[in-house]
Amino acid sequence: MGNPAGEERRKYRRIGTDQVISFAPVDTRDLLGVSRDLSSGGIRFEVVGCEIELDEVLRVTFSVGDQTVVAVGRVAWSTEIDPLTLDVGLEFIEIDPEAVELLDDVTTPEAS
Repeated sequence: MGNPAGEERRKYRRIGTDQVISFAPVDTRDLLGVSRDLSSGGIRFEVVGCEIELDEVLRVTFSVGDQTVVAVGRVAWSTEIDPLTLDVGLEFIEIDPEAVELLDDVTTPEAS
């Protein structure tokens, strides 16, 4: 069933990205992925050759403008794109309040 009113169902406004990020289960070595979109509530990214479990806790490092942000999140969903590639949705559970403010600033449309 569609969304007849055309209302945004998402809790957080997202911005499209296409940058290399690093991620890892907390306290292990970093792996690389490519972010696809980002909000103050989480990040969606693609990974190749990794197994990621639902509810797994990951540390993720990415850039917003010239700022580097490190956050911890829980895997909310994971979808297989092909036999080697996963599309992963990570919901932030720990992120610096200044980073949230920065993300809110870049995801909020300019007032007309």
